[in-house]
Amino acid sequence: MNAWIIHLIEQGGYAGIFLLMVLENVLPPIPSELIMGLGGIAVARGSMTFWPLLLVGTLGSTLGNYVWFLIGDRFGYLRLRPIVGRWGRWLTMDWSAVERATAFFQRHGQWVVFALRFSPLLRTMISLPAGLAHMSHARFLAFTFAGAAVWNTLLIHGGRLVARYLSAFEDAIGYGIVGLTGVVVLWYLWRVATWRPRD
Repeated sequence: MNAWIIHLIEQGGYAGIFLLMVLENVLPPIPSELIMGLGGIAVARGSMTFWPLLLVGTLGSTLGNYVWFLIGDRFGYLRLRPIVGRWGRWLTMDWSAVERATAFFQRHGQWVVFALRFSPLLRTMISLPAGLAHMSHARFLAFTFAGAAVWNTLLIHGGRLVARYLSAFEDAIGYGIVGLTGVVVLWYLWRVATWRPRD
């Protein structure tokens, strides 16, 4: 099972990694930990190399976050609120969550765009208030790229470390990957099913 999962990542190649990382930051529930971790295993197996993997993964993450930034920057508060009201269930966010994220951004400053790249729950959410605050595009992209590069480096190295134990724990790791993916999908479906707007 483990070899089959890794084979899917390898078959997609760098373009597949790029696309998955864009989607991971635009649509839930695809975890970057899984994508780049498996990429790290592919590096250890010799079917991918570190620097191209890091580059495409970081570019994909940056582009995905830039989508949310542009939505906030171009739409603004007045036009964005009815969109969140209509599609909030599928995004598992309501307007009060946007307001809380915006207040957090304003309270802590623009550096949080870099710092929150290491937060599984907030790294994408912070892009929207950064756009709403009309942060400099160049600065947003630089902070996002730098933070994502550090995070992806850690994930790739984590995958390379896991690869050392593949032969001894191949079945356990394979089932663990499937289990983690299933948990993330079920969590997202549960959020959608139980979602209630607070505002």
